[in-house]
Amino acid sequence: MTSTTALVVATAVLGAGTFAFRLAGPLLRSRVTLSPRVERLTAVAVVVLLAALVATSALTTSHDFAGAARPAGVLLGGVCAWRKAPFVVVVVAAAGTTAVLRLLGVA
Repeated sequence: MTSTTALVVATAVLGAGTFAFRLAGPLLRSRVTLSPRVERLTAVAVVVLLAALVATSALTTSHDFAGAARPAGVLLGGVCAWRKAPFVVVVVAAAGTTAVLRLLGVA
């Protein structure tokens, strides 16, 4: 199998698997019941995974430290979101902070 064919097959299989997982939720919702403890743990797990994703995205780039500008922008964006600022304000504040710090020579 050539690398292009393998790539197309892998993409199709992953797409079909993703579709099957997404379809299974509504189809199995009435058949599967979770205990309240499992539902709470699932909610906590989602928060932990999102926090880990934000941390790795904000702090690293290509297995190296991203510098101080990006985490500062993410921190300000997080504060703006926490204060319930509109999404556009959150994005502009985070990007603007990062850009200004980089312009000032902060890596």
